[in-house]
Amino acid sequence: MSSAPGEVRVWSVPMRTRFRGITVREGVLLRGAAGWGEWSPFLEYSPQVAAPWLRCAEEAAAADWPDPVRDSVPVNVTVPAVDAERAHAIVTAGGCRTAKVKVAEPGQGLADDQARLEAVRDALGPDGRVRVDANGGWDVDAAVAAIGLLDRAAGGLEYVEQPCGSVEELALVRRRVGVPVAADESIRRAADPYRVRDLEAADVAVLKVQPLGGVRACLRIAEDIGLPVVVSSALESSVGIAAGVALAAALPELPYACGLATVQLLSDDVVAAPLLPVDGALPVVRPEVDEAALGRLAADPDRVAHWEERLAAVRSLLEVGEDRGL
Repeated sequence: MSSAPGEVRVWSVPMRTRFRGITVREGVLLRGAAGWGEWSPFLEYSPQVAAPWLRCAEEAAAADWPDPVRDSVPVNVTVPAVDAERAHAIVTAGGCRTAKVKVAEPGQGLADDQARLEAVRDALGPDGRVRVDANGGWDVDAAVAAIGLLDRAAGGLEYVEQPCGSVEELALVRRRVGVPVAADESIRRAADPYRVRDLEAADVAVLKVQPLGGVRACLRIAEDIGLPVVVSSALESSVGIAAGVALAAALPELPYACGLATVQLLSDDVVAAPLLPVDGALPVVRPEVDEAALGRLAADPDRVAHWEERLAAVRSLLEVGEDRGL
């Protein structure tokens, strides 16, 4: 049966900048025998989609993580779909030598993306690395055209993440562009994450610990998928980010900076010492939850009821699956 940590605390933190339509991030902290785990599936996710996220939280609460092979993890600063001036300021303040820039935002055009990338390149200087994330926002022809323009605007792209929605489209784009392609949603939302490998659809695999069921589950995928791995966040508090750091710290090789510096996007945090980058890296530590912060960031009663109802539904789903041997 699934281990159900006892104490449940629901938190709510405003975003510094609207990010993929989110202005307030919510989630749950679960206390287990060995500490806290985070469960923060996005609000629109069904119990079936949110179930692996709970496995990740329970793994963290049990402190069931592998030993690290490094004591720090290089990270990128994440730039939302903001104007050029704001993008420049975010990169300047971010303290990283790699930037991941959101593009293909609904309601914006390529000119907005180009201006943002030019500002990011200026802030990083010639030696910084720039990658973009389209979140599946283009079709194949649009992706091919956009990638060429954005590669020039950025002064060279490290890679383009999820330019199209499907694995088949990724494979087509990869064969038509010179910029490496990274797969995110095509792995974490796919019934078969290994189709990316089988169709040779990507050069890089982006893994997120909550959606994929935890650190050990991700290590298995990383080993089997046979691609360089970038560990990225699902917009968690430092408690959730610590699980991503644990994964990145345990990987045999880590050739790319990871997308784990997203605590910078939150206006507050549930720990006393947030996981923020220093000289472009995060330490491999497990931050201590701060009771004062939990009190300050406690969600309203109606939101607590919402999350407790979701949690009960997902726990029931997991128990049924375990009873069936799934």
